[in-house]
Amino acid sequence: MDLAFAITAFAAIFAIMNPPGNIPVFVAITEGYTTEQKNRVIRKVCIVAGGILIIFGLFGNLIFDLYGITIPAFKIAGGALLFSIAFTMTKGQLTKSKMTTEEEEEATEKEEVGVVPLGIPLFAGPGAITTVMIYVSYAQNSSDPVFDFISIFIGIIVTVAISFVMLKYADPLFKRMGRSGTMAFTRIMGLLLAAMAVEFMLSGTFEAVSNYWTA
Repeated sequence: MDLAFAITAFAAIFAIMNPPGNIPVFVAITEGYTTEQKNRVIRKVCIVAGGILIIFGLFGNLIFDLYGITIPAFKIAGGALLFSIAFTMTKGQLTKSKMTTEEEEEATEKEEVGVVPLGIPLFAGPGAITTVMIYVSYAQNSSDPVFDFISIFIGIIVTVAISFVMLKYADPLFKRMGRSGTMAFTRIMGLLLAAMAVEFMLSGTFEAVSNYWTA
């Protein structure tokens, strides 16, 4: 049983989904909504985000096989993507890979904002999907793959549960944290994510070189 892997996986998933940093966006998009409308949006956000990440965690390897993608290549590409997201987060900004300006402007005109853009791509964006799939690849090569697989999905569920609570109390939390508080948290999460991204790229590079020389 590798508890360190479970904690690291959870930390990475939480950092990239970044529930505290997404509070201002949720507050802005749902401004003027009734309490019941906000509750419905929150439920959709959690169901969609959690469902997408679990589906990619379970069936992501089928996509790899279909397109002939190797794990080392995905680690390198995924690490580069995560680093670009992390770099933007360290500046306290919402990354374009998570939500475009057009999507943000149109969000208030849509009834299904819990699905798009909040569920996808704000919470379960390319970075979150990449993070889950990379950790799944780690789990496959671990000494205790069953526990590691379970810990990844527990990490997803716990992060979604935390997101549910934070979105439920988004208005009072936003008033207490303020924009500067949420931006500071986003910068910290971005720094941690950048370090993880570098680790992904280094691991992928070493594996690719090793596979090349042993081929």
